[in-house]
Amino acid sequence: MKKLRFLVSLTTDDNDYQLEQASAAEEAAHRLGVDTEVIYAENDAINQSQQLLKVVQGPKEGYPDGIILEPVGGTAFPHVARAAAAAGIGWVVLNRDADYIQELRKTTRSPIFSISSDHSEIGRIQAQQVTALLPKGGTILYIEGPSDNSAAKQRTSGMQQRKPANITLVTMKGKWTGESATRAVSSWMRLSTSQKAPVDLVCAQNDAMAMGARKAFQEQASDAARARWMNLPFLGVDGLRKTGQAFVRSGLLTGTVVVPPNTTLAMEMLFEALQRGSQPAPLAFTVPEAFPTIDEMVSRYMEKSRALTT
Repeated sequence: MKKLRFLVSLTTDDNDYQLEQASAAEEAAHRLGVDTEVIYAENDAINQSQQLLKVVQGPKEGYPDGIILEPVGGTAFPHVARAAAAAGIGWVVLNRDADYIQELRKTTRSPIFSISSDHSEIGRIQAQQVTALLPKGGTILYIEGPSDNSAAKQRTSGMQQRKPANITLVTMKGKWTGESATRAVSSWMRLSTSQKAPVDLVCAQNDAMAMGARKAFQEQASDAARARWMNLPFLGVDGLRKTGQAFVRSGLLTGTVVVPPNTTLAMEMLFEALQRGSQPAPLAFTVPEAFPTIDEMVSRYMEKSRALTT
């Protein structure tokens, strides 16, 4: 039996979670005995589409057995998916709604499915975190992912579903990178209204943007205001061992949400489907969890607050 080969297309190499996705894919490939190539789209949907079309429209001998992609933007490239299916290439979409999957599964024997983090649940966990930290309510500076990104929309929806009415969101957009959040927060801070904004907590839809917000406050705030901003609770998402969890342990973040890499499950399901010649379930989820536990997070934050006031 020939050795299988997978192509993994990720959004950017300037994001800790995407790098963890790549590392998890390579680890799974080694364990499963398949060849894998990881490419990055530089956060450019057109570039990603062209990269993938070059593969599926190229020589047949260069076809991978399957493509695993986390799309830039919101479309999940239906035209590329159809070309891949016509070429007999497996197609796995990560972290996006892809309405065409059910249609394509009827027209090809190649495995076609999607893997997602439970983004609505991620938003609900963050709502539980902010509710625990602000039991009397307050105002949150809420940094979302791109407006055309379904994961960002679902995280916001989960937050809105679970947060109490006495917590108000002041929202701004980032692009999942620390640099984008630094720019967004810095621009907001230059508004005259921001100087008197009663912000009680900063919540970002990933750890990189939470840290980018901290950088903006460190660089842009006046000496008098800097301590107030820097001592606010900061929350993120991804919870990687070497970044998000480390930031929590060092006190830079108050809490995060651990999101397992989707590429591990994608590689395993794609491998099994190709070995068996079967179609897996059209959608599977990985399960997020708060880090640390919400009770532990509140206890640590109260202890830190007491230390700052004594």
